[in-house]
Amino acid sequence: MTTRDQVLITAAELAGLLQSGEPVTVLDVRWRLDAPDGHPAYLDGHLPGAVYVSLDDDLSDHTVTGRGRHPLPPGDRLQEALRRWGVRSDQLVVVYDDWNRVGSARAWWVLTAAGLENVRILDGGLVAWRSSGGSVETGPVEPSPGNVTVAHDDLYAGAQPTLTADQTTDVALFDSRAPERYRGEAEPLDPVAGHIPGAKNLPFGRVLTQDGTLAAEDHLLPDGPVGVYCGSGVTAAVVVAAFAAAGRQVALYPGSWSEWCSDPARPVARGAE
Repeated sequence: MTTRDQVLITAAELAGLLQSGEPVTVLDVRWRLDAPDGHPAYLDGHLPGAVYVSLDDDLSDHTVTGRGRHPLPPGDRLQEALRRWGVRSDQLVVVYDDWNRVGSARAWWVLTAAGLENVRILDGGLVAWRSSGGSVETGPVEPSPGNVTVAHDDLYAGAQPTLTADQTTDVALFDSRAPERYRGEAEPLDPVAGHIPGAKNLPFGRVLTQDGTLAAEDHLLPDGPVGVYCGSGVTAAVVVAAFAAAGRQVALYPGSWSEWCSDPARPVARGAE
């Protein structure tokens, strides 16, 4: 199995597994900035047997303050959700979305960070599935309960490298937001515009091809430890996943800009690199 195959699965490969009756848990993680609730779209048409996952409700914990707009969920809540989705410890999990691999990359990152080893992103998402002739179903899916167990303490310590705000100076840091947000010319979501001093801009769209598949090029990153952030730790996961598929490990700053700028004592940079 190649490094890419440990992160991604093609529509044709997934179709083959489903047609053969191979046990696969498929999770629909539709989310976008202008439509964070993907459930209505899910009900209108989803992959066969797919279970809907809410990025805001299940892959974030909004009861936490000071950790950005999408704090990571705790272990007990994540385990309950995984079992509700039907995730089993001996079974492949495939995650997909319909917008720039954002929802699926967040799910892949959270699940692998929690210790699940057999998680794949559907490369190209729902568009790739439809383009390959894959069928869709409508309405909700009620899976049998899963049995997966995750650590409840220190959940995100090891399986995926993370950065705290203080550790961002220890790596070559990249900001995966749009260039105008990086430069501080526009900030539609957070109270302060700009970027973390020393960070370079690597918009997450640069690791996506025109058809929405992931294709990171190693020349985009320097040698040595690398970290990435975005507005709230969501779109930056696309960069992490793309480079993981290319065999390169990148640390995520989960709180990202929304956590950084919430402390007025932290410096803010504006303008080009």
